[in-house]
Amino acid sequence: MSPTMVEHSGLDIMCLNKYCHSSSSSSSSEQDKKIFSKLKRSLSGDYPRKNAEFLSGQYGTNLLLIGAALMLAIAHHGPSVKEEHLLSFVTCLMILQLIWMMWYILVRDRQKNTRTEKDVHATTCWIRGGLTLLALLSLIMDAFRIGYYVGYQSCVSAVLGVYPVIHATHTIAQVHFLWFHIKDVIKSFETFERFGVIHAVFTNLLLWCNGVMSEAEHFLNNHKRRLSALGYGNLTIVHSEPHCNCTTSTCSMFSSSLYYLYPFNIEYHIFVSAMLFVMWKNIGRTIDLSMNRKRLATKTQGLTLGPILGLLALASTIGILVVYITHVEQSLPTRQSAISMFYIYGIVMLVIMCSAGASGLLIYRADHMPLDTTKNPSRQLDTELLFGSSIGSWLMSWCSVVAALGTNSSPPYRWTNLVYSLLIVLEKYIQNLFIIESLYRQQEDQEREDPELLASPEIFSVTSSLAPPYNGIINRAYETPDRSCVTMESEQEGSGQVYRCPRKPSEVPLPVGNKVGEPPNIKRQILKNIAVFLLMCNISLWILPAFGCRPQYDNGLEQETFGFSIWTTVLNFAIPLNLFYRMHSVASLFEVFRRV
Repeated sequence: MSPTMVEHSGLDIMCLNKYCHSSSSSSSSEQDKKIFSKLKRSLSGDYPRKNAEFLSGQYGTNLLLIGAALMLAIAHHGPSVKEEHLLSFVTCLMILQLIWMMWYILVRDRQKNTRTEKDVHATTCWIRGGLTLLALLSLIMDAFRIGYYVGYQSCVSAVLGVYPVIHATHTIAQVHFLWFHIKDVIKSFETFERFGVIHAVFTNLLLWCNGVMSEAEHFLNNHKRRLSALGYGNLTIVHSEPHCNCTTSTCSMFSSSLYYLYPFNIEYHIFVSAMLFVMWKNIGRTIDLSMNRKRLATKTQGLTLGPILGLLALASTIGILVVYITHVEQSLPTRQSAISMFYIYGIVMLVIMCSAGASGLLIYRADHMPLDTTKNPSRQLDTELLFGSSIGSWLMSWCSVVAALGTNSSPPYRWTNLVYSLLIVLEKYIQNLFIIESLYRQQEDQEREDPELLASPEIFSVTSSLAPPYNGIINRAYETPDRSCVTMESEQEGSGQVYRCPRKPSEVPLPVGNKVGEPPNIKRQILKNIAVFLLMCNISLWILPAFGCRPQYDNGLEQETFGFSIWTTVLNFAIPLNLFYRMHSVASLFEVFRRV
């Protein structure tokens, strides 16, 4: 090679390097500008969303506080604020929610051509079915309210007749909304929709608070009657009957039946508010389609011991409830024996529940599966509600511990009350850990999907995907499954659905039309039985306080330590939270049963 060629080549390289250096610097500056502009756009785009969240959240909170202020004034039984004022306010909120739901449904009907994203984790069919059953019982309660108003319409406000009609309409429309729109991920009119959804959330919360207050007042008046009959003092009992005669013979039946339906109405509204809150959190959310798949429910093979023990616990609970209610208003020895019976039953039940939950946790510790850390508003809300609703029961339990240790009297149930209260704290600790561990644990069968998501089952069926070429015709999809899979995946992603690639066919021929049996998994069977047993135990522990078995009112230990007014305030706060905890645990444990 000649020197001139080398020199010429070197000059070319230097020029080329210089050119490349200037190009890279200019491209890096342009890249920095792009990053800055993208960051600016993301911040400016995220700001209205966060601002709308704060504004709508504050709006809903103030709605709840207005209702709480009215309820506190009504609890004082003064002449200025009456029940009619609260019912008028709640009726206006329900009418506004009805208008918003009608507007939302009409807008979605006009946008039929555009695909609406859905969060499959927001709810399940069985939860909506359970809420529909609770809604039917709420409609029966509204019918009783209307019948009660008809009997006393000559001396009561017309609001007492309008309220159940609007509430029944609100319930029917809301159940329709839950079945067809609760999974929607809203991407249009986001700011307006945030206010609409949060209005629905706090309207249901206010209806829940109203039901809790009415039920608590009913139990408090019954408790005062029992104390007065036993000679514990001259307590003021508030009479809420109208000052006129009923024109029908069914008014007393309607009035007494309402309080047996209140627990179902209360649970309906608190569960609906939780589901609507998940919808509010999903507004404007970008759904990860790869994780947005429902799972197949696993088999119930080997499910025997859990349901049997659960049914035994449920049957014994009904027996305890009947005996307690019939004996607690009798003489002092009979009353004390009924309270002692309740605590002994509770201790046995809680010990078994703690053992079952601890066994499930030990199985999880032995099985080293990673946790699922993907974003899931529904699962996060479940965890927060479990912890938040446990606080009421823990407060009540520690007050009972203080009362049992510090009291001067020694009734026969003093130490059983102490043990029962400590076991309540421990049982909630263990059960919360078991539920959270189960909900956040990754499933072993990642390839199993819900058949609802499969648009064409023939394409992905075993017989068609493994079909050999027939009569000399070349099956391109069979010869190159990976390429066809990529094509189909890209097409399905464009339509908003995600399908997994079919597995490569095995060399071993599979029998057509026969299912391949999976070997039984002992750990799964044990966990399923534990979940079913705990589910039925939580139903049992919900039934007792919901239908009048509340020894915290009747044992006298806490009332002696804290005083009547303070202890009733604690119970009015703690018992509704405890009822919600038990029903929410039932829903969570059923989800655990489906996931295992």
